[in-house]
Amino acid sequence: MSDAAVGIVTVLHDSAEDLQRLLRSLEPVSPQPQLVVVDAGSQDDGPEIARAFGAEVIEAGDVGFGAANNLGVERVTGSVTLLLNPDVTVLEPPVIERLARHARREDALHVPRLLNPDGSLQRSAHPVPGRVSALLPALLHPRALPQPLRNHVDPWRADGDERPVGWAIAAAVAARTDTLRRLGPFDAGQFLFFEDLDLCLRARAVGVPTILHPDLALQHRGGHSTGPAYNGEPHELLAQRRRAVVRANLGRRALALDDAAQALTFATRAAARTLLRRPAGRERAQLRALRSARRG
Repeated sequence: MSDAAVGIVTVLHDSAEDLQRLLRSLEPVSPQPQLVVVDAGSQDDGPEIARAFGAEVIEAGDVGFGAANNLGVERVTGSVTLLLNPDVTVLEPPVIERLARHARREDALHVPRLLNPDGSLQRSAHPVPGRVSALLPALLHPRALPQPLRNHVDPWRADGDERPVGWAIAAAVAARTDTLRRLGPFDAGQFLFFEDLDLCLRARAVGVPTILHPDLALQHRGGHSTGPAYNGEPHELLAQRRRAVVRANLGRRALALDDAAQALTFATRAAARTLLRRPAGRERAQLRALRSARRG
């Protein structure tokens, strides 16, 4: 493997429009990374767009997000791999090399800050679930907490230096290629949702932390394929998957605490939005889904 080489793995599922934006944003990146595009059963021209850009395209068929990423990581020839969703846009080309540099320096999962298209912050980094400390922000809005505590319970808000976090959204993750292969990186048996939580928890268990770099940012549109596929948010499936991942990695006690924190969060948010005469349907749906998942 070459220390200078960086491989980018991107998984497609009817992602042509997003992919075009990503590829345009990668053009100024120097040196140009190896690009491996894994197509998970697309019906659009995403694979042809990727080939025209010079990417290696793997036709994986109708496989899940994790299995598709695993196939892509196996093709990377460089010492560092960046898992990048197609709905990500590189705002500043040096961010790619800086993430790779961090990965070469420290064996960890390195993640940037994620921004919405309007420039606002995404809730992309989180503490380890299933801890008593998670009950506090469920009852009291994190903005009302002292800054050190606020940065702990909502690390995605933090500015300044890099910091370890419990887990992060896998829209953009840089790590040593060998480390990702050793981790899987993903559980190929799971089709979709919370693969990133599972990856970060499994990595943490073997001494590989997840590190957020607030000074590095990428734009992330989010829900580029899951929203249309599920006609919105699949609350029950999300609740089931989160519970399965927490229980498998952290045990029953952590699962009970995470259930309590999630239920309190949804209930207090619904109550607050109702008092403010704002729609609270999403929060109520999340609470119903959690109750259903617990019964199941």
